[in-house]
Formats: sequence, structure tokens, C-alpha cells
Amino acid sequence: MTGSWPPEGLVGDSSAVRISLGMFGPEQYRCPVSDVLKARGLRPRERPTWKPPALDPFLNGPFMAAADALERSTDEPTPSAPRSRKPRPVHDGVRQWTSHALRMYREAFPDVPILRPAREPWVYQHHGSAPDGSGTVDYRISAWGRYFESTDGRFRELRLPVNRLRTRTAAERAVAALVTAEGAPDPRVEQVRVVQFALSDGRTESVFEGTRLEALTAYRTHGAPAVRALLDSREYRPGSACASCAVAPICPKLRRAGGLLGVSDRRRPRRTWSSTTGRAHRSCPARGYLRGLRLPVDDSRERGAAAERGRAIHAFLAQRHRSRPHTPCQADIADDWVPEGYRLPDEERRLGGVLLRHHTEVCPLRIVGPESEVEVEPKLTFDDTAADLVVLMEPDLLYQDTNGAWVWRETKTSGSNRTHRDPLASYPQLALAVRIIGTSALHGGQANGRVELEVLRPGGVDLRTLDPFDPGTRAAAEATLREQVTGWHSEDLYAAVPGPDCAGCEVARWCSVRQPQPTTAKATP
Repeated sequence: MTGSWPPEGLVGDSSAVRISLGMFGPEQYRCPVSDVLKARGLRPRERPTWKPPALDPFLNGPFMAAADALERSTDEPTPSAPRSRKPRPVHDGVRQWTSHALRMYREAFPDVPILRPAREPWVYQHHGSAPDGSGTVDYRISAWGRYFESTDGRFRELRLPVNRLRTRTAAERAVAALVTAEGAPDPRVEQVRVVQFALSDGRTESVFEGTRLEALTAYRTHGAPAVRALLDSREYRPGSACASCAVAPICPKLRRAGGLLGVSDRRRPRRTWSSTTGRAHRSCPARGYLRGLRLPVDDSRERGAAAERGRAIHAFLAQRHRSRPHTPCQADIADDWVPEGYRLPDEERRLGGVLLRHHTEVCPLRIVGPESEVEVEPKLTFDDTAADLVVLMEPDLLYQDTNGAWVWRETKTSGSNRTHRDPLASYPQLALAVRIIGTSALHGGQANGRVELEVLRPGGVDLRTLDPFDPGTRAAAEATLREQVTGWHSEDLYAAVPGPDCAGCEVARWCSVRQPQPTTAKATP
């Protein structure tokens, strides 16, 4: 980062630091600078206008409210989900998910007579030196979850809800242990336990279990350094977090691309958009909405054999293309080429080897110079200021050819030799690629480049080139984007549209109006 810190144009009271456990979560959903500015209470002098969506976007808020009602018989305030405003309506899929999540929670945590909900949220408080040594600061560290304590006050349990179990870092475990042991201080506390529970299947996993002293030791070892690193961070990481970040309008690392999607309307709620969003919405508005909330999907539909083969091929090529120095892919594909973490049936593994050998004929590393830049699966983020949307894209490969022009390569795989005449209709994400290259929104506004589509088939490889500066190609890309974006952009309620696509919908289990699938009748003997 360059320039002054904190960035100019911010106001707020830095004498108080507010940190939450969520700030140490998966990095793909977080921006360190956004977190540190939020923690220090800094915001732009001119706040962006908040346009609330019609539906409550907080997926697990309804679950927490329902759990509060289940566990409390009084009207006293609850520590997990205090509400001062009338709740907004929720999507039908969220209602189905909430009912399921509540059932999983009750099965995972049957009533224990000696445990009761805590009377107040556990928030660790400390008055100490400012990170920059400029004075003293009031620190507050909290964790979003469900708080329980024994009737004698000697034991505490923090339950962390997650959609699916995930590995917790040492920092997360230590910060959660500190909040449980030292939040809302009580000298009676002797033992603490932190457990995460999966709302999807009811499984639980211990995050920390030990004495109060052990919790403090874990925090000093792993938590305190992580807190200091968070407050010292100067890393901008544009991504999905930009949609809710108050500092986004003045962020020096967020690319501005007004009119990128061809929509001029800032009256709608600020959201993220990607080609995946558009594709899912066209299939069914509810499908796109529920995927955007990151609801658990049906793996049997999401990760079928052919789809998994495609993912494995992409992972294999990404690993090859990241090699230094740049070396073109070779045809010596081993029989056991499948990367770690992927499992394929033998026929898909063999077909994958055939497709990878075809790739070597058109591997883009054949035409890059020794000093050319190559970016493998870069995460691109643009602020379309005309539509007030954060646009997300992840090309398979961006590379510079021998002339220094940027080339956007998308690689697709198919088990069929049937070709598609119109690449934009078959792969609508290419329309966004054409717009990004054609509007010079990439890498300093360079006004040249091209888009390539590589389709690997059993009988060979098709390589198509799209010229983003050709009027016909530009017009076709703009028309494709309008078809993808316009209906979604004006959407409020994301109602389900039952139909044949229900059979392959990966979030159909959360839809109360999904079309039933026919069952095969057994023959009468």
C-alpha cells in the first residue's frame, strides 16, 4: 500500500477497537484493510447510501432467532441475536433451511439440565496501548454464537454455528477460547469449551476444550499475534466483501468500470454479480439467490462424475501453468494424473488424460515470452459504478503474448465431439470477458488484447478467438450481458420457477415448491 495511513477521507473514533471472531475466518471472503478499518471505527466522511434488499440477506439470523425462542421462555434480551427492528421477510428457501437447521441443532444438543443460556453476550474487554503507540485504546473482542453456562458458573460452552464443518485456524481457536473464558468476566469460571456445529447435518466438532488458564495461554500464543497482525495489516483484497464495505468508494485497489454490465441504475441494493449468478438466475431465480447465500448444495448433483472430471482437469492445468520458468504443457500425461483431492471413475480418468493431451496442442505457454506475465485463475473484481454492482470474475488464464497484448483464455471440457456454433450463447461468461478486455478495464487500460475459448473434446481441441474490438463481437457480447443481467438486476423476491431444471438443481432440497421427480414403477411379476 502506498500513501498515508489511514487513507484520507475517513472519519471516526480510533480510541475504540472492535474485533469479531469472524475477522479471522476464511480469507476468500474477507479483506484485511476493510476489517481493520471497521475494527477501528473508521468510515468515509460521506457514507454511501444504504439500500436495503427486500429480503433479509442474513442466512442464519432466522435460525438464531428461532433457537432463542426455543431456549428462552422469558422476554428478556437474548445474547445471540438482539433485535431492535422489525425483522424483514425471508426467502422460502431460507425458511426451509431454518427449519432443517433448528432440527439439526436440537439433535446435536439435547437438553442438559445443568446448562442454561448465558444472561448476556460474552465480550472480552481490555484497555491497553494503541497499535501505533499513540495512546490507549479500549479493545472489545466478540464471537457470534450461542452462549451457555452451568448453573454454578464454573463451566462455559460457546457453540459456533456453521453451514458445514470446516478446519479452524489456531488463531480462531484461541480467540474463541479467550471470549469464552474472559468475556463478561466471572471469577467462578474454571472450564471452557468451544464447539462448532454444522447446521446442514448436525455434526459437531470441538474447537477448544480446557481450563481457563489454558484458554489464556492459547490466546497469548496464537490469538494475540493474530490480533496484532490484523490491526497492522495494510493488504487490500478486493472481492465479494466489497459489496458491503463502507470504504469501497475510496478504495485504491478496487477497479472502477462504470457501465461494464450495460446497466445504468443505482437505485437497486448493492450486490455482487458474476456469470455464475446470471446463469443460475436464468435457470430459476430462487436457485441463483440461494446459491448466493452459500446454502449447502447437493454434492451428488454439484459434483457429478463429468463435472468432477472438469474440475480435476482445471486443477491439473493450473498447477502446470504456475510453473516457473514458463514451460508449455507436454503430452506425457501419467495414467494417475488426477490431482490430490479429486476422485474419478476409471473411465473419466482415462478420458481426462485424452483431453489433457489435446491441450498440449494449444497450450498458451507456447507463445509467451520469457518476461511475459502469466496469471493463473486470478480473482478479478470491478466496481460497476453505473449499476452499483461488484462484478466478480475468475479467468482460467490471463497471459501476455509475444506482442505484450493481454489474452483471456477460458478452457472447457466435453465428453462429446459435438461443437457449438455460437460460443457466446454456449458460454455466456465469454461476454463479460469480451467487455472487460474491450473496455480496457484490465491492467492499466491497455487498448488491445483478445479472448480465447479452448474446448477439449475426445476427438481433438477447438480453439476459438474473439476480438473484443470487433463491432459485431462487441454488440453480441453486450446483448448477451443484457440478457443475463437485466432481469436479475430488477429482481426483489427471487421466486422459484418449478420445472424440468428441478431435477438437476443442487439447492432443490431447500425449495418447498420444487417439481417432484418421477419414480420408476416396478414391473409386476
